Order: sequence, then C-alpha cells, then structure tokens
Amino acid sequence: MYKEFGKPKISNHMNISMASRETECHYLPQKTQSPEHECSIGTSKTRNSPLKVSDLQYCTLESSSVAAAYGIQQSTSNSFSSASGSPLSQQDSISDNTYESPASVSCITEAPNDYRHMLRHQETAIHAPEFDQSYGFENSFERQLLLQPEKINQVMEMARGDLNQGLIACARAIADDDFVMADLLIYELRQMVSVSGDPTQRLGAYLLEGLVARVASTGSSIYKTLKCKEPTSAELLSYMHILYEVCPYFKFGYLSANGAIAEALKGENAVHIIDFQIAQGSQWVTLIQALAARPGGPPHVRITGIDDLVSEYARGGGLRIVGQRLSSFARSYNVPFEFNAAPLNGGDVRVEHLALRPGEALAFNFAYQLHHMPDESVSTVNHRDRILRMVKGLAPKVVTLVEQESNTNTAPFFQRFLETLDYYTAIFESIDSVLPRDHKERISVEQHCLARDIVNVIACEGEERVERHELLGKWKSRFRMAGFTPYPLSSLVNATIKSLLDNYCEHYRLEERDGALYLGWKNRVLSVACAWS
Repeated sequence: MYKEFGKPKISNHMNISMASRETECHYLPQKTQSPEHECSIGTSKTRNSPLKVSDLQYCTLESSSVAAAYGIQQSTSNSFSSASGSPLSQQDSISDNTYESPASVSCITEAPNDYRHMLRHQETAIHAPEFDQSYGFENSFERQLLLQPEKINQVMEMARGDLNQGLIACARAIADDDFVMADLLIYELRQMVSVSGDPTQRLGAYLLEGLVARVASTGSSIYKTLKCKEPTSAELLSYMHILYEVCPYFKFGYLSANGAIAEALKGENAVHIIDFQIAQGSQWVTLIQALAARPGGPPHVRITGIDDLVSEYARGGGLRIVGQRLSSFARSYNVPFEFNAAPLNGGDVRVEHLALRPGEALAFNFAYQLHHMPDESVSTVNHRDRILRMVKGLAPKVVTLVEQESNTNTAPFFQRFLETLDYYTAIFESIDSVLPRDHKERISVEQHCLARDIVNVIACEGEERVERHELLGKWKSRFRMAGFTPYPLSSLVNATIKSLLDNYCEHYRLEERDGALYLGWKNRVLSVACAWS
C-alpha cells in the first residue's frame, strides 16, 4: 500500500485545482465559469503604483491574437509576446494552425523606464556628496527606490536566480501591499517565464498572469475588457480529450465513483443517478456496461444530468446531445434507459428539478464539482451545505465525492498562492512526462484547461472566485453535519485503478486511507475519492 505522501515543499497541506469533467471520454477538468464569466480583483487597492495602468497593458490568457483587435500596442523586446529574449519569442509563439489557438498566455507591454538603470541611477544619487536630502521627488516610486536600495538589490538577485522564489517573493510583496517591490519583480519575472519552456517556466507564466491581474488597480475592468475569445467547441473538446488521455486524474475519479454506485445499487430494479455537472456524460458509459452484465438482467436506469453554460459551450449544444448519446449507447446494451435534463448551475438545483419517482434507488454524483458552489464564506445562503442537506433529505443509497485535495477556499491570498504553486507544479510535471515540449497542442491544452483556473484562484475574490477547493477533512465535516455516514469503497475499485496506473508514469501514487482513495504525483496528493450514505 502506498504510504509515501510527505509534506509539501512549500507549505503544509498544499493542493490542486482541476475541475468539471472530460469530453466524450474527454472532459474539461476545471470549469464552472460560463464562457462569459469574468474575474474581478476584489482585493485591489488604490495606490501610487510605479507602473500605472496607463503605462502597462495587461493581456489575459490568449492575448497575442486578440490584442490587435483591442488596439493594444505590444512590446517588441520584453513582453510576453515579444520578438526575442522574452518568455514568448516568435519561436515560442507557435500557434496550432488546426485549432488557431495562440501560444501566448499573457502580455505586459514594455515599461517606460528600465528599472535596473533607474536603480543604478538612484543608488549613485544616494551616495553622492552633493545629494540634497531636501530634494523633492514628484514620483513616490523613485523616493521609495532611494529608501530601500539594499533590500531591492537583495530580492531582485534572489528572483533572478530562482523563478519559484521570485514568484513567491512577488506574491509576498502583493500580500504586504509592497507594490514597488511587486512591480519590480513582475518586470524581472516576465523575462524568465515561457509557455513553451520547462514545467516551472510554463506554470510561472500563468501564475504571473494572476499576479499581474491582482496587482493592477483596475484589474477587474482589464480582465473583462481583454478577456480573450473562447476556442470553438470542437477545439476545446480536442484539448480536453488530450488532457483526459495523458493524465489519470479524471479516470481515477470516475472509476472510483462508478464502483461505489454499482455496489450500492446492486439488486435494485429501478435506479436514478443524479449527476451534478454531467458535461459529456462519458462517465456513465462504463457503468451502463457494468449494469448490462448484471446477473438477472439490468435495472431500469434513469440519469438526471445537471449542466452549466461551460459544458454546453464545450459540447456545442444543450443537454439533448448527452441524452441522445447515452440513450443510444444503452439501447446497444439492452439497458432500459431514460434521461432527464436539468440545465442549471449546481448551486441553483432544487428538489423539483430532479423529477423524482417513487420506487427508484437514488445515487448522487459530485465529481470535481462541489467546490464550485459558494459556501458560508461567500454567501449567507451557503449553497455548499444547502445542497448536501437537500440530498440527504432524499435518502439516497450512495453519494460519491471526487475532489482536488487542496485548500484554496478560505485561505488568505499568500497561502493560496503557495498552494497553487505547489499543486500545479505537480500537474505540469506530470504533463511534461507525457507530452514533449514541442508538442503542438500542449500549449493550448495547458492554456485552455488549466490556466484560467490558476488565474481565478490567484486574482479573484468573493463571488468572482469560483475555484474554492477544500481538504477532505473539511468535506468530511460538511457531510457529517448534513447527516451522512461514510460508505466503504469496494476493494475491486482499488485494484482497477492500480491496473489503470500501470499505463501511466511510475511517479503516480495511489493510497487507500480512512475509507478514501488518494491519487498523487510523487509526494503530492492531487485528488481524493470517497462515498457517503
């Protein structure tokens, strides 16, 4: 049994953000925002920033192809989409002609002054005999440079030597409202990141995107104005399919949940599965196959699929598409089947949307979805606990939970940043072990399926921040308060997942502990699955 999960490298209990589902076998693992969803920077402060928004142009995740449409002038040397010597050189900015998706992640136009030149100038002035202490600076940024040159030199040298430490220093400066230091570090860090580099450089590009969005006084309006055009549904499905195939996180979750549901519904003649965030419905293909092979014949199966705008967009249509596909598949296995569509966000679901019938055995499925619902820290309604109480009141046979083992819900900004850095380092490393760095779709996979969640966790607050993960201990408390008791997972599920992992890199780890299954990369736990009744 795997017992090697150690303490995270950056801080205790650091964890992930993936989400939603796949797509035909291929889900978007992190989405609850609609295609129109925008971030707002709830913690931005009015300040005398050394780099005013008028001086810097910030572009979000797909900016290179969109900037011209908004009239943004991009730098030719040091921006994220610069021609040379920058995170995104022209060589780096390879777009997949098939998908027409730019490689650029984020861009910041060239600063009006060279910070290092300015720093040398100010250091010279500070030691000059003729330096006049009464000299009045109109620019408070220059005044602050004069007051702390040694500190700035020390931090900047550290940042240039270690990208992760530079990102952490930048996040700390933002948390401490030290915007002079933050802007200096942003300038240095954007020379070091690249969406086509090693895992640290690639993740750094998206983390820096979030820091830039957070530090800008008008971050919310910038994000909304420059939010880039979504990929078409066909493109997005292709990216999600690649991610689904190269990483076992989603298959792990769906196999775990299906095993618990099949066990709990054993012997039932009529079953009703209610799936919060059904996406393409692919999770249920293997369960329908298993029910078809049941001794004595299959039960009557009804599935209620709850949907949101992101899933509809990714599919290229509404839930009717999912219902038709699953119905056709069930017919091919002679399984009596019905589909009930509930086109809602999960937090809006009420009992009347579920079309319940007497005599049906109920199963509820929360796969990478429950963390999107706001809790008591966001809303007095507390949809997270409300949904669990509602579900318990319906006396289900089983409720399955699959979540990222992460602590980004109520954690303050700096701890949340460290958590995101630690978790996504493992994710990007795992992708790097499968997809070559010159793989033409890899940039698009990371950009469309991972980056926006990273920015949401780092740059957004309040209702705008929808990526709000909790550790399993907290989920257990919520389920117990709602009246649930743990439902043991089948040993067959554990064996099946171990067999699945044989097809992946040896650095993946599986552990069964306290009635739950944990999947990790090296010493980092990433996903957890459990069941309740």
